[in-house]
Amino acid sequence: MSVSKTLTCAELLIHLLRDTYGVRALFGIPGVHTVELYRGLEGSDVQHVTPRHEQGAGFMADGYARASGKPGVCLIITGPGMTNIATAMGQALADSIPMLVISSVNRRDTLGLGQGRLHELPSQQQMISGVARFSHTLLDAKTLPEVLARAFAVFNGARPGPVHIEIPIDLFNAPVNAPLTWQAPMLYRAAPDPEGLAEATRLLQTAKQPLVLLGGGCVSAPQAARALVEQLDAPTVTTINAKGLLGRNHPLDLGANAALPAVRELAANADVILAVGTELGETDYDVVFDDGFHLNGALIRIDLDPEQLVRNQRTTLGLVGDAGRSLELLLSHIPEPLKCNGAERTAAALNALDLVNDPAFSDFVPLYQTLAEHLPDAILVGDSTAPVYAGNHLVSQPEPRRYFNASTGYGTLGYGLPAALGAQLARADLPVIALVGDGGVMFTLSELATAVEERLPVVIVLWHNAGYEEIRRYMDANGVARLAVDIQAPNFLTLAEGFGCPGVLVESPAELAQALIDRVPNGPLLIEIDAAAWQRAISD
Repeated sequence: MSVSKTLTCAELLIHLLRDTYGVRALFGIPGVHTVELYRGLEGSDVQHVTPRHEQGAGFMADGYARASGKPGVCLIITGPGMTNIATAMGQALADSIPMLVISSVNRRDTLGLGQGRLHELPSQQQMISGVARFSHTLLDAKTLPEVLARAFAVFNGARPGPVHIEIPIDLFNAPVNAPLTWQAPMLYRAAPDPEGLAEATRLLQTAKQPLVLLGGGCVSAPQAARALVEQLDAPTVTTINAKGLLGRNHPLDLGANAALPAVRELAANADVILAVGTELGETDYDVVFDDGFHLNGALIRIDLDPEQLVRNQRTTLGLVGDAGRSLELLLSHIPEPLKCNGAERTAAALNALDLVNDPAFSDFVPLYQTLAEHLPDAILVGDSTAPVYAGNHLVSQPEPRRYFNASTGYGTLGYGLPAALGAQLARADLPVIALVGDGGVMFTLSELATAVEERLPVVIVLWHNAGYEEIRRYMDANGVARLAVDIQAPNFLTLAEGFGCPGVLVESPAELAQALIDRVPNGPLLIEIDAAAWQRAISD
């Protein structure tokens, strides 16, 4: 017999998040339209983190989700709060990151009337639907459990992404007679069709030069991924969001180098390609933007989203299913290891690339060597900035969920710092490094205050090259005179000090190493790298 109690809608929301879905962290800025949610938080052990901008709340939730594998949850004010978080939701949607955004909205009897109410939008739900898996307006407090169940069904059983639930302010205090032991349904992700699996197995077992492409959809199944790749003896591209899936420097791991010539040649010559949990998008496979990544062999694709099976490349065989379950089932169908010279083919491609000696990456090889030497277990969280573009090719991590950034998909600026704070909240047991540039960090620099307030020991490595370097290069390459890219930067060390964050300027790998050695791990540290001085130091 279940025990029930009359709660307000706001109290029921917090109760369900905490006790049914295990939520232990919330990101949000209180506003006049959400104060009742905070009454529901009173006395709870759920941690509330206050960013300095709702975009920061979304990026923190994103980083929390990527590092932990659990949905990041935000409480957001009506109107401007939702327009502010939309960018973060766009990034999460592009990368299939589970994020629950719960917002207020105006009273039910005023919706759509255009009366000039506080924070009013013509249709908040319509506006946000473009960056959400779904957006729902709660019209009856009794339906809250069902709507939350729908959200977590998306997170746990379908292609994840942001979900938005808006609650009219006149419903926050509405009484609900609810069971206190509400159980979330047990959901099992879809498995591929047996006949399709058999055909995929037949194709793979006849392959002479197989290739595997693993995307972010596989990050929860590293053991199965590694075992299958080894059984197939196949060179494997692990995309940026799948970095670390096979372990550090695995002999079959081509890394996220699908856009580089030697890997393109290997891909074009592969007779059978297995692509799992990857959309085959340009920012993973064609980052030089010349449409030069071609798959000529039989392409087997596995994805939770059937639409993904027919995008970007011509598919031979498409299987709808969860990446982890699919990898395990395929492995069970291939009991004997194949012999396809996988390690030799992988080594030949990587030797041809010779990334460590590539002039395009020469500034950043000593950067990542120094970080790996002093913080080898760190989660690296990046913005769209030059060190991250290089790190996408250079970095190898021991596990998945240890490297992610905003340079793929939606490609927003300002992601790195707040996402790193979310990752640190999710994984207090690991060091976290935020890789940012002097241009992008200005979008969310105010989140240094959050880092200090929460005493989060994130190391913020700021590459200072005095402007928007990537755009400068595009302008130069296209014969466009440089305009609006040589921007004035503030004194970052003074700003950091104003927030209560220690900072240090470094000009060489040796100075960076010393800064890492001297850091005090009870709060954030800003390490500003003078890019011009660094380049002179490593060339001497």
